[in-house]
Amino acid sequence: MTGRGRPEHKTKENLATTFGFCNDTNRLVDAQELLQAATTHSLPGLQVCMSRDELLLALGGKTGDAGAELVPDEFMNSKKSHEVQSMSEVVAGLAQRCGVKQVIDVGSGKGYLSSFLSLQYGLRVYGIDSSTTNTHGAQERNRKLKRFSRAYQKRNKAARAESDAAQARQQESAGINPEEASHGGEGGVLSQEEGAISGFTDVGPEAANSEREDFFLHALSEDLVQNATPRLPPSQLGAEERERRKRENLERKAQNQAAPSAVFSPLTSHVTAETELGELIQELEEAVMVGLHTCGDLAPSTLRMFVAKPELAAVCSVGCCYHLLSEQFGPSGQECVQGACGFPLSQYLRQNSCFCGRNARMSACLALERVSLGRGIQMESLFFRAVLHVILRERYDFVKSEKRVGNVYSKTKSFVEYVRGALRRLELDESKLSDGDIQGYHDAYAPRMDEMHAFNMLKVALAPCIEGLILLDRLCYLREQEHLPFCALVQLFNPLLSPRCYAVVGLKSRDDRNSSSYT
Repeated sequence: MTGRGRPEHKTKENLATTFGFCNDTNRLVDAQELLQAATTHSLPGLQVCMSRDELLLALGGKTGDAGAELVPDEFMNSKKSHEVQSMSEVVAGLAQRCGVKQVIDVGSGKGYLSSFLSLQYGLRVYGIDSSTTNTHGAQERNRKLKRFSRAYQKRNKAARAESDAAQARQQESAGINPEEASHGGEGGVLSQEEGAISGFTDVGPEAANSEREDFFLHALSEDLVQNATPRLPPSQLGAEERERRKRENLERKAQNQAAPSAVFSPLTSHVTAETELGELIQELEEAVMVGLHTCGDLAPSTLRMFVAKPELAAVCSVGCCYHLLSEQFGPSGQECVQGACGFPLSQYLRQNSCFCGRNARMSACLALERVSLGRGIQMESLFFRAVLHVILRERYDFVKSEKRVGNVYSKTKSFVEYVRGALRRLELDESKLSDGDIQGYHDAYAPRMDEMHAFNMLKVALAPCIEGLILLDRLCYLREQEHLPFCALVQLFNPLLSPRCYAVVGLKSRDDRNSSSYT
């Protein structure tokens, strides 16, 4: 106590702290130290990740532009286009490195990644999703893609014919012999091969009909696109040539009927490490297993399948929805769940009975890069939900329920409407509260909005650390296996476009793939 009878406060400099928290009281006393520690312990700060270009170089592929930029259309928005294009090049590189032509897309949804891998890279893709609705959606999208690809080839054939005719008219009007021009005579006209090497093409403006045609030009693999060759009309053909063409058409028709009709094969099934993939996929050979934003426990299950199945040569898994992960241990270290859980995977964290908790895992889903630009958090929505919890606790003795409020906020114009909508969702008696009672709760807690804002900003700052813990656990799980020569965390996406931007990548050696079992 001082001479005036007031308690003597220790200055911040006199306190022993860890990551900004006082060692004696466990209270946050230095926010700047906490933020610096959070930055240091995030994945970029730890410098444990490869870039996408570094991975492509390691696989022996090219870096940079993967071809024409995908044009967002009725099938794919700009975010999904970025994700699919970035990930598909990596998956194709893994398949080429392993010498395989099959891909298993776990949690394939509507088949965005699967169909592009098939069209762009000529891979045989099996998309597996537990939702029948998603599988049906993938089949419908598959049907549309096939129709558009056929339409593209027809338009491209017509455009080439028109372009050739226009070029011939230009050459004739310029006094150029078409035969000399086509063979690159002394007039300085490049041959087709020389033009391709020098980077120039002689395609007229008619050949570029639309952006959608450009999309399919670069989306179809080379073996699916055949350039049209000049053909004489049947009336000018001899009997032998007509018979040859008839035979070719019959053979082509038979091949088309025997070939798989789908761009990829969507399947409905729930898969785990115990699933026999050969029973699910009759034509299964060695394959790459992939997952683009697989929710909750499906991402760790994908890694377990990769380790357990000798037919899987490589894996590329991007997880999301960390709040849906199941945990093996509780807050005091006791084992809560028997069997396979989503966290932790690695022996190291399991030996230490590591516990994360739902609130921390929900924080890991926050997007620091977006929030730093003023996007990503609706603070009023969070405030409404926080006050709603007070009302439920005080007026309804309501703690936990299987029912969910859901996205009521976007459908209401005031706090009173929000609370009434939430009570109806939870099937609680609205008559217990008047509109004045509800508004009174809002007004009582409104002065504390700044506190809640600061609290949520701290959660956002810590989000990369918690996500890093979850992803490093998955990487350690792969590195603990004795027979994986390569595994890494790779940043595949721009975090502003796709916040869950990290992939866990693993490769088996050929000898290991030929063995019958893995630990």
